[in-house]
Amino acid sequence: MNNQYVAFAKLFKTLADPNRLKIIDILSCGEKCACDILEEFEFTQPTLSHHMKVLIDSGLVDSRKQGLWSFYRLNPVQSHQVKQFLTELISETDTCICHGQAVCPSLEQMR
Repeated sequence: MNNQYVAFAKLFKTLADPNRLKIIDILSCGEKCACDILEEFEFTQPTLSHHMKVLIDSGLVDSRKQGLWSFYRLNPVQSHQVKQFLTELISETDTCICHGQAVCPSLEQMR
């Protein structure tokens, strides 16, 4: 199986949590302090830390420390790769896996 499918499947498992999706949405507006992210949830700081670790380990989020505070932002390179992969996956292109394969007769009739 294509290694790209395996890598993105792991990444999508990371995103299969609604809290992590919300964190990604929050970070789409720019870098945020952990305290600002935590205000959007009804869970504890250790739970936020767990979610952030999972997102950082996936490569989707970068972090930096400033004094006692942790700041998070989307990793622009990884974010772009995810968008590009999804676009290619759901779009018919010249390099589609389906090109060169037989077309299902029932699908051909629907066209």
